[in-house]
Amino acid sequence: MLMTRAWSLGAGPGDEPMTIDVDSTICEVFGNQKQGAGYGYNKVLGYHPLLATRADTGETLHVRFRKGSANTQRGAQCFVREVMGQVRRAGASGALTLRCDSGFFSKYVVQARIDHDVRYSITVRQTPAITRAIEQIAEDAWTSIDDTANGGAWVDETTYGDQHRLVVRRTRLSDPRPALFPTYRYHAFITDRDGDAVTLDADHRRHAVVELAIRDLKEGSGLEHCPSGDFNANAAWAVLASIAHNLVRWVAALELELTGPLVAKTIRRKFIALPGRLTDSGRRRHPHLPTKWPWATQWSECFDRLVKKQT
Repeated sequence: MLMTRAWSLGAGPGDEPMTIDVDSTICEVFGNQKQGAGYGYNKVLGYHPLLATRADTGETLHVRFRKGSANTQRGAQCFVREVMGQVRRAGASGALTLRCDSGFFSKYVVQARIDHDVRYSITVRQTPAITRAIEQIAEDAWTSIDDTANGGAWVDETTYGDQHRLVVRRTRLSDPRPALFPTYRYHAFITDRDGDAVTLDADHRRHAVVELAIRDLKEGSGLEHCPSGDFNANAAWAVLASIAHNLVRWVAALELELTGPLVAKTIRRKFIALPGRLTDSGRRRHPHLPTKWPWATQWSECFDRLVKKQT
C-alpha cells in the first residue's frame, strides 16, 4: 500500500493526533455518453464521489466514486469505517478526529465512529429538535468571538439527545435598515471532544480546508476531468488522480523547506517535473540535475533521506 510505505518513511502522523475531513464533491461532465452521470442537488450533470482528506497535509485518505444522482449520505457509514481501518493499517496510531458537514449528520455515521473509537465533530441540520435545543440557551450565556468584521458572532453550547454535546455559533445578519430586533443565523455541530465551546468552534470551522484539498485534487491532479464513458474506468481514474495528488503532498511532507502557500502545481513544477535522470554506479544511485537549478539542494537532501530510509 502506497500510503503505508510513504508514512513509514516519515510522511505519516505516527502516534500524533490526526484530523480526518470527510466531504463530497461534484465532478462535472458534458454529453450524454457518460455512464452513471446524473444531476444531483446542485442541478449539475456529473459524478458525486466521497472524499476523505488529512487536515494538516491535504492528502487523500480514501475516495469512493458514485453516480451523480447519489445522495450525500449514500454509503457514508461504510465509507467512514473504511477510512478508519485504512489509516490504522497505514500506521496512524494516535488519536483520530472525524470532521464532517451536515450532509453526513446521521446516527449511522456517529455509530461508525463509536465502533472505531474516534472523536467526532459533525455539523447538524436545523431540524425542529435542534431548533428547540438552541432556543433553550439563555441570552446572557453567549460568548462573543471575533468571527466577523464587526464582531457580531457568539458561541455557546447545550445538549442534544442523551449523549451529544451541541456547540452553537450564532451570527448577526446585517440589515441595511434599522431593525427593532436583531436577526441571527445559527450554525451548530455535535461533538464528543474535550475543550471549551469557543476553541471547538474555531477548530470545527477549519473543516473548510477540505475544499482546498479538493481544489488541488481536481485542478492539480486531474479529477476535474473524467475522460471515459465507462463508470468503472472513471472510478479508476479517480483513484489514480488521488495517488498523483498524494505523491505531491508526500514530497512536501518529507521535510522540504518550502515557502509560500502549499499549491500542488508549484511543488510539481519545482520538485517533480524536472529534466534530470538517475544512474547507478558502485551500487549507489546518482542524481544528475540541471545546471544552476535553484532547488537542487532541497531536492538532493530529500532524495538522500529517502534512500537512507529505504536501506
